[in-house]
Amino acid sequence: MSCTSETVLSVQAHAPAPQAPLVDGPYAWFRLAVAILLSTVGSVGMWAVVVVLPSVQAEFGVERAEASLPYTATMIGFALGNLVMGRWVDRLGIMPPLIGAAFALGAGFMLASVSGDIWQFAIIQGVLIGIGTAATFGPLIADVSHWFHKRRGIAVAATACGNYLAGAIWPTLIQWGMVEGGWRYSYFGIGVACIVLMVPLALLLRRRLPEEEIDISPSGAVRLNPVASISFSPRTLQMMLAIAGIGCCVAMSMPQVHIVALCVDLGYGVARGAEMLSLMLAGGIVSRLISGVLADRIGGVKTLLLGSVLQCLALFAYLPFDGLVSLYIVSLVFGLAQGGIVPSYAIIVREYLPAREAGQRVGFVIMATIFGMALGGWLSGLIYDLTGSYEAAFFNGIAWNFLNIGIMAFLLFNTRKPRAAMA
Repeated sequence: MSCTSETVLSVQAHAPAPQAPLVDGPYAWFRLAVAILLSTVGSVGMWAVVVVLPSVQAEFGVERAEASLPYTATMIGFALGNLVMGRWVDRLGIMPPLIGAAFALGAGFMLASVSGDIWQFAIIQGVLIGIGTAATFGPLIADVSHWFHKRRGIAVAATACGNYLAGAIWPTLIQWGMVEGGWRYSYFGIGVACIVLMVPLALLLRRRLPEEEIDISPSGAVRLNPVASISFSPRTLQMMLAIAGIGCCVAMSMPQVHIVALCVDLGYGVARGAEMLSLMLAGGIVSRLISGVLADRIGGVKTLLLGSVLQCLALFAYLPFDGLVSLYIVSLVFGLAQGGIVPSYAIIVREYLPAREAGQRVGFVIMATIFGMALGGWLSGLIYDLTGSYEAAFFNGIAWNFLNIGIMAFLLFNTRKPRAAMA
């Protein structure tokens, strides 16, 4: 054997073994699994206040609109947290925001468990619980979106499912805690669980994707442009998505925020309402996964438009039915209709706007959707106080839903064919 051949063999023998790809590779799927767990734990901040709403109203002696304020404060904190932490993720990665969120949630639930009036409870919900919960939604979705290209739609949808898994699991646990020791007992236990569970999970996500891999296409080429084009500036598109997000989520909030209270008013009790909420959000999980698969095939705008139309039809279905069995069925249908809407906004952002701005842009649009949830939760309570029933509140949600449908149809009409996206 020649000296040259021996040299080549020696170099090959000592060459490092090829590593598994980071984007779309095994590690990406591991991060997705951890992200779903984190979202499931951290998103308790959105649903706990819904379950305890009747008990808090009774203990503090306030009307339904005032009792809805803690939920509204939570959503405002959640909205602002998505924007602020989205920018933080773009600069530092996802781990620091998640660890900060774990301690904010822990402190928030423990302090809320000893609050003396509705205003103390609302402020704690907004400042600590709302902002803490934010890190486990928009920022986590933006981080996961960098690790997938071929299956980005399903990855984003699966991460967002953690929010609904929380809604399917936590209300039953909270209701059990309320039976054992009251809503304060449940809140303190949730605070401990957030710190114990979230910190170790956050440490598993300390690795960051190399900067040069953020804009890699499925074929391996560098992606210079977004994969879709529209006849609006990035700022205009982002504002239109934000307005659409407010519209769809004002509508979405009516059943999600008030289903427990509605069941109490109809004489079915808190437990039945918590079960309907869990059923609704379990349906939302299925809807989100299906929407993720669909978005990988037809795009985010068409997926969101379809979900918005189905949500509107489901809201109409609440109007003629108030029987126990029918409410269970309609709540499941509502969950199956609307679950994929909010994650589709993140997919649209990634399709039309620069990848390196994903955290802040996804955070901004998610912030708008949460403002919609906050506004809708409060408006529904106010309309109930003025009218004595939820019928007008459902019509209010339907009107906002039509606003969302109109904007998404307009965006679809103005979307141009995908332009060349590869260098």
